[in-house]
Amino acid sequence: MGWNSWNRFACHVNEALIRSAADAMVSTGMRDAGYGYIVIDDCWQGVRDAKGFMVPDAKKFPSGIKALADYVHAKGLKFGIYSDAGTKTCGGFPGSHGYELQDAQRYAEWGVDYLKYDWCNTDNQDAQASYLTMSKALQASGRPIVFSLCEWGNAKPWLWAQNIGNLWRTTGDIADRWDGMDPNGYSMGLLKIVDMQAGLEPYAGPGHWNDPDMLEVGNGGMTDNEYRAHFSLWAMFAAPLIAGNDLTAMSPHTREILLNKEVIAVDQDSLGVAASRVWKEGDAEVWARPLKGGGRAVVLLNRGPTPRQIGVTWEQLRYPDHLVAKLRDLWRHKDTGTASAGTSIVVGGHAVVMLTISP
Repeated sequence: MGWNSWNRFACHVNEALIRSAADAMVSTGMRDAGYGYIVIDDCWQGVRDAKGFMVPDAKKFPSGIKALADYVHAKGLKFGIYSDAGTKTCGGFPGSHGYELQDAQRYAEWGVDYLKYDWCNTDNQDAQASYLTMSKALQASGRPIVFSLCEWGNAKPWLWAQNIGNLWRTTGDIADRWDGMDPNGYSMGLLKIVDMQAGLEPYAGPGHWNDPDMLEVGNGGMTDNEYRAHFSLWAMFAAPLIAGNDLTAMSPHTREILLNKEVIAVDQDSLGVAASRVWKEGDAEVWARPLKGGGRAVVLLNRGPTPRQIGVTWEQLRYPDHLVAKLRDLWRHKDTGTASAGTSIVVGGHAVVMLTISP
């Protein structure tokens, strides 16, 4: 859980922005809700020095990265940075190819806790070999650094990355839209990404997570109902919750979504099992995941624009029909009674109902 600069600010990053994000993560209550990482994405880099070590852009980061990491750590947060497995980053700055050991050493010296490692300008490189090289470099640095593989799912990292990194992207970039492709031609709407998670649940688990990309909650391209669906589904996927909005200018609705501790608890459930899509009919879907202690988390998803009734059966949850279970609505923060055999609820258009179901 944390925050990354890219979705809202792209290349427009600097020292003041990162400090203000760290301040806001504390003042808004996000740190206390579990968000821990402040991550600078692309475009922080300057040039390599005469020895090949990466130097930050002096105009954007006049105090240097070490001082910035110290500031973030003093807030009780952790600090993350970005690089690329190729010769250049996606923004055209120096990549880490051929400099993995030096870069990992420098990140450790700066106090980096998290590395997002992208996949632009990699030509004919082998993904597994390239990520393994940086993984070993990070391990040799002497500092524990979370390793986020941003390979976009092209080489199916869920099949090989469990012992290389801690999380791996399963798709291309997210766009701040409900469905379809962004006009840029490569980033995709929420529902496209959701569909690409079906079947990947066996590969997620404690210490190694499927990553359907960062959150767009609060960036303005979707409705509040759509953002609740976004946040709910990411929690169901046991996905990293990496906010990507302007933390200093959150609306009350955005804050309510990102700080919903009951939904966060599902995401962070220690069993670490990602949800499966257990039923689909047209625009209606049911996603379910087991929780520690025998309960289930369930999302009733309405992809369509008009309200419809959506139900879940105990058979879909692998419960016996006679079992009596308590229902709790995690967005209404309300217990809604008990049921046996199943339950059915009207779900609004482009919305979800998220429940916990407990024997």
